[in-house]
Amino acid sequence: MSAQAFTLTFSRSPVLFAGLMTDDKQTIAHGLRRRDPDVLDQLIEQYQQRLYRYLLFLTGNPALAEDFFQETWIRILERGEQYNAKSKFESWLFAIARNLVIDASRRKKFASLEDFADPETQQPFEPPDLHATSALQMLLARENQQAVQISLLKIPAYYREVLVLRFHEELGLEEIAAVLAAPISTVKSRLYRGLAALKSALMEGAA
Repeated sequence: MSAQAFTLTFSRSPVLFAGLMTDDKQTIAHGLRRRDPDVLDQLIEQYQQRLYRYLLFLTGNPALAEDFFQETWIRILERGEQYNAKSKFESWLFAIARNLVIDASRRKKFASLEDFADPETQQPFEPPDLHATSALQMLLARENQQAVQISLLKIPAYYREVLVLRFHEELGLEEIAAVLAAPISTVKSRLYRGLAALKSALMEGAA
């Protein structure tokens, strides 16, 4: 079932969404605890594109991304009472999706996630590469979007996901740390190294 089909399956009363504020963490938490289908419908409507994009970049496989997309929302439905409204909903959502992908990769050894474990985690934090700013500019430039998307799939998944969360989803460093369950120093290290890796991939693609 596609991401769109899954959304339509849950769609019931769009008119009711007008008075619901899904940016209100307490409202979301209360609705999920009650398994309110209207709250779930609006959350799917609001976050489906972001979630699918994150999973697509994480797995590099549209079919897998759709499978994990469905599994993530099923997990949200089953464990909604675990959302405590202390963090943004999207951080909790991405963390659940990420854990599903990691668990599956450990069981099935997907080729696209073979390098998910970061071999540099134990290395000391390195200052940012001043030349990485050019990679950031490329990332944000509209005319380079297609090249960036292709290049992102060429770099290790542990760099790719941080870049996607930071620049596509616009999460802060603390929010990314919550998704990864990692210290901010690790997030910064992967961010800077990821920009350098993306720059190299872009230059190779343009050569």
